[in-house]
Amino acid sequence: MRRTGADLVDGVLVLDKPVGLSSNLALQKARRLLQARKAGHTGTLDPLASGLLPLTFGEATKFSADLLEADKEYEAQLELGLVTSTGDAEGEVLARRAVDVTRARLEEVLARFVGESQQVPPMHSALKRNGRPLYELARAGGEVARTPRPIVVARLTLASWDERRPVLSVACSKGTYVRVLAQDIGEALGCGAHLAALRRTRVGPLLLAQATTLTQLEGQALAERRARLLPIDALLASLPRVVLDTQAAARLGHGQSVRWLDPGVREAPRVRVYDARGRLLGVARCRDGWLTATRLVATAAATADPVKNFAEERRIEEAT
Repeated sequence: MRRTGADLVDGVLVLDKPVGLSSNLALQKARRLLQARKAGHTGTLDPLASGLLPLTFGEATKFSADLLEADKEYEAQLELGLVTSTGDAEGEVLARRAVDVTRARLEEVLARFVGESQQVPPMHSALKRNGRPLYELARAGGEVARTPRPIVVARLTLASWDERRPVLSVACSKGTYVRVLAQDIGEALGCGAHLAALRRTRVGPLLLAQATTLTQLEGQALAERRARLLPIDALLASLPRVVLDTQAAARLGHGQSVRWLDPGVREAPRVRVYDARGRLLGVARCRDGWLTATRLVATAAATADPVKNFAEERRIEEAT
């Protein structure tokens, strides 16, 4: 159903989500403030967490999966000596233990968790078993076996030392549960721990420094709010860039494969494709020197009608 008073708005909003707000509610608030017809997010951030939440609007929603796959960075505050049922501050306290941890000891333990490893997802997660989220089973007192999943912790350092509530800087792969990491660090220290606070500072190429808050948006006019949107290709910065002439852009836009002989990009599962005017056409697969579109931008701002564009450019060329 079309939203009354909503417009076709394309772009990416880098939002600084506050603590206590679900990702979906943050999305709906931003959607209303931007008066946007179509919106989505690129992976949820728990209500107890704050920080970077990229939101997509219009045609940008087609490329949300790119950030689902992206590496992420966090500031994570641990509380040592307190073990909870969920691994974070929301859970029931299961154990209180004495804490006798030095800064040097913590840094030595943190180094053990850097690199590739296998992590068991928590019961209190949105992963599903037989169609039901695990957190529903956990709230009902149930527990099921979970298969460990490969993760990579690229960086894990002490950002701020405190004997009870140290703050860590974490850079990790997709699918990493920082609260499980907090629990595992606590067990390695021998005193137990849970995740007291979490703030996300990076998702792929997007940084918290680029973000705006809902409060800031509320204080702006509609035009100013929409000016905060990044272009669609902000989600695609990690992909190789391909630029097509007008004829090739027209063929790709109509579902035809296009010959691509640039030795710099001959084989790639995904490339971002632009027309000669620098407008994003979409994403394509490059195989054996041929480009085949896998997802195209459909808005007028990008490439409303490549055939008409080609005819217009030919007319201009002939007139000059």
